[in-house]
Amino acid sequence: MSDERQDAVDELLAEWRTARPDLDTSPMGVIGRINRVSSKILARLGQGFSDSGLDFPSFDVLATLRRTEGHRACAGKLAETMMVSPGAVTQRMTNLEKRGLIQRTPCRKDRRRVWVSLTDAGMELIDSVLPAHVELEKQIVDALGPDEQEQLASLLRKLLLSLTEEIPDAECCKCS
Repeated sequence: MSDERQDAVDELLAEWRTARPDLDTSPMGVIGRINRVSSKILARLGQGFSDSGLDFPSFDVLATLRRTEGHRACAGKLAETMMVSPGAVTQRMTNLEKRGLIQRTPCRKDRRRVWVSLTDAGMELIDSVLPAHVELEKQIVDALGPDEQEQLASLLRKLLLSLTEEIPDAECCKCS
């Protein structure tokens, strides 16, 4: 069963059909909706972290470390995994380290490189907020049935893979 209601992107596309009928602006419908959905999801998820004092970027660091073997990773790998710049990861790590949630340890072979690991407090915090986060994500996608969720995930995977370059493993992970 499809939802035939109109959204703001439909209005935008109608305006383009009038302004530039010679252009196929249908890709704007996909990209515009992905951007708007992403913005609304991040805002909702951010509200879910308010009690813990986390924001989504901080949660992302803790969650990445939590699911990583040994609960540690090199800073370069964190940046790669979270698709942000090394500078953004450094800023996030500084805030988390001040709170005692992570620990940074220089690589023995190259002190410019850094290992990042969860502290006991970081592990406790991520484990306490994760169930509610997963439940909130479930509530967000519940507007779609299970088959629709699977189809959307498959289509988004295909789009993401078409846009993703293969990046070699971060150099810093070669030190111990």
